[in-house]
Amino acid sequence: MDATERSNARKQAVHEAVMHIRAIETAQGVTRRSLEDIKAVLVDLAAKRELFPLEDFPPPAPGSKRNNALYRLHEDDDNRFALYAQMSTGGTDSPAHDHTTWAVIVGIEGEELNRLYDHAEGGVRERGQVMVKQGQGVALMPEDLHSIHIHGETPVLNFHMYGLGLEQLHGRRYYRPETHDWKHFPASDAIQDLPEPA
Repeated sequence: MDATERSNARKQAVHEAVMHIRAIETAQGVTRRSLEDIKAVLVDLAAKRELFPLEDFPPPAPGSKRNNALYRLHEDDDNRFALYAQMSTGGTDSPAHDHTTWAVIVGIEGEELNRLYDHAEGGVRERGQVMVKQGQGVALMPEDLHSIHIHGETPVLNFHMYGLGLEQLHGRRYYRPETHDWKHFPASDAIQDLPEPA
């Protein structure tokens, strides 16, 4: 399969997965059960590893301020059902944050530790951890809190699926443990479209 064939097959597989996910949300609404069903669809998509080789998802250029690149694979015209592939290199430690929409993260390559939190008096309390890797993921309701941690030099490629595109999420918040307060998390402005094969 050459790059063009792979790109076409990837677009078709993504299209079919998003159609399935859209049908799940329409039929079941946004519940923990429906998000688990959505996660299963993305796990199946991630199993098609031949469609998502690392070389198709370039990392940030050397010297970049960012150590991850976020590629849009799909987003409905009304900005719903947004699916991204995130390529991460180097260390990442995000603060505990919410999304204000449902979110599902599933691994394709490498490992990403997700810490899960509850709101607690004066801040947050960790309630568990999930290792996102090939065949495994985490599903988050709009109000759920998590943080992301990637250590080591091995590249990490994950699916990030949201009920509403990241560029539309203007109300997210993150917790600052050093000052015990919540701050505004601005909507993402670093999303790229996946380059077409040459």
